[in-house]
Amino acid sequence: MQRPTKLLFLPGASGSTAFWQPLANLLEYRAEKQIVSYPGFGTTPADPCVDSIDDLVQRIVKDIDQPTALIAQSMGGILAVRLALELPNLITHLVLSATSGGLDTRALGATDWRPEFVKANPCLPPWFLSFESDLSSEIGRISQPVLLLWGDADPFSPVAVGKKLLALLPNAELRVINGGHHDLAHEYAGELAPIVREHLLRAYCD
Repeated sequence: MQRPTKLLFLPGASGSTAFWQPLANLLEYRAEKQIVSYPGFGTTPADPCVDSIDDLVQRIVKDIDQPTALIAQSMGGILAVRLALELPNLITHLVLSATSGGLDTRALGATDWRPEFVKANPCLPPWFLSFESDLSSEIGRISQPVLLLWGDADPFSPVAVGKKLLALLPNAELRVINGGHHDLAHEYAGELAPIVREHLLRAYCD
């Protein structure tokens, strides 16, 4: 397994680049760090060429020109899975936090977050918020080391989702944070930074 020379942070449905700032700052790992901004989210201008998840995946593909580890939150985890499947020779590691990963989370006891979130964020691109997928039949092809980060108090992506991904992924580890909610990667950045670093280093050495 190659050593990642780039760390790509993928936000969740809000597209907030600030979400990943604490972990990116605290993560002691020598590599280029880039927090991806999604077109049409926050202060990032919309791009007429990005009008679907497929378009967004292809846009991010252009940012991956070297061995890269993907660190993804929630909906960003779907992008990470898609990218790992599309670029198996460049994606070296994945860190997935509180994501669906392309699974049906409601079947695993998750609360549907979309209605209230859409109501609170009416200006976000509807194609992102309404996207649903079933990648369960493809996830097993991801051979890269995967670190799954979950909180045991997250109603939107309960631990059962993390356990299902753990069962489907051939090279994965699940860490559960007591009291962690959906924003655990932001709120527990200080606790998680050394765990992420250990994952990257250990996976490389293995």
